[in-house]
Amino acid sequence: MGLHFLGRRLLNTLVALWGLGSLVFLLGRHDPAGGPEQQLLSDGTESGIGTESRDPAAMAAARQAVRHRLGLDQPLFYLSQQAPAAANGARWRWNGTANQYHHWLARLLRGELGHSLRTGQPVAGQLGAALCCTLPLTGTALALALGAALWLGQGLAGPRRWWQGPVRALLLALQSAPLFVLALGLLLLLANPQALNWFPGYGLADEELAGWNRLGELARHLALPVVSLVLAALPDLALQLEAALRHELGTDYAAAARAKGLGEAQLIRHHALPNALLPTLTQVTGLVPALLAGALVVEVVYALPGMGRLLAAAAALRDYPVVLGGVLLTGAARLGALLLADVLYHRADPRIRWTR
Repeated sequence: MGLHFLGRRLLNTLVALWGLGSLVFLLGRHDPAGGPEQQLLSDGTESGIGTESRDPAAMAAARQAVRHRLGLDQPLFYLSQQAPAAANGARWRWNGTANQYHHWLARLLRGELGHSLRTGQPVAGQLGAALCCTLPLTGTALALALGAALWLGQGLAGPRRWWQGPVRALLLALQSAPLFVLALGLLLLLANPQALNWFPGYGLADEELAGWNRLGELARHLALPVVSLVLAALPDLALQLEAALRHELGTDYAAAARAKGLGEAQLIRHHALPNALLPTLTQVTGLVPALLAGALVVEVVYALPGMGRLLAAAAALRDYPVVLGGVLLTGAARLGALLLADVLYHRADPRIRWTR
């Protein structure tokens, strides 16, 4: 039954990714600004013709050449609506497999994401190089945020201590602060020669370094971006876990455990925490894509060559294959997190049963 459920969920995940990718692909081809060929012609990277050219014939020929090179002169989908003059009684025309969507889908099924319209490089290679920065950034932030939330949540829900009120107020203040404010604040405070110049303010470690020296420099460059993401994710996790723990500590089984002489710390750790983690697991599934989205902010602020900056530049330049590859990758992370949450739910509470 478990394998059947996982198979169905995996199939649903693949169908959802196909639908998401198809929607982004089709919408990307209806650009009111003129599409990618207009961007390539505007900056003069194609045929040596830029916006300063006044020859309409030359511009039209260059546009047609670019559209042919990019495959944009083919029909968009299997069906296309005909102009009234050429309809001959039929509003729709069947284009067969000679269309842009079919070629894209065939390449996708072969594991190919296409090539960048700007550089001609494979999209998979560009995303892979960007992930070498983004994955350590978001992975470290996720692990630190979860660990800190577990520690703070148990401490805030435990016996009253003097530090609980100030920490709760600080978490509420962080919860109301946008990520870019946190990132800029850390940058101005800890990477500023006029304040505390403890960390590098931009970029990554020098590629000429090797071994532990490179690892240490990489940690110094990623410290402030990681802390920015942790501070943005921690309040929701910690406060939600505290609320769930307080609810569990008010139940009948908690009162019975106290009556048997069980200490508050043991009650929280061994009895209340496993039950309180169930809503937190759902929250973590939304944290994964949120960290990927947050990586866009911190990578721009700290000038890191990660996926966020890559997708921001691709969207600005209408490099649709790169944008589409990033959307598919982010969607896969989101749907994969939902699938992982189902598995973790069952591990955290064996009473949960997978059904058809």
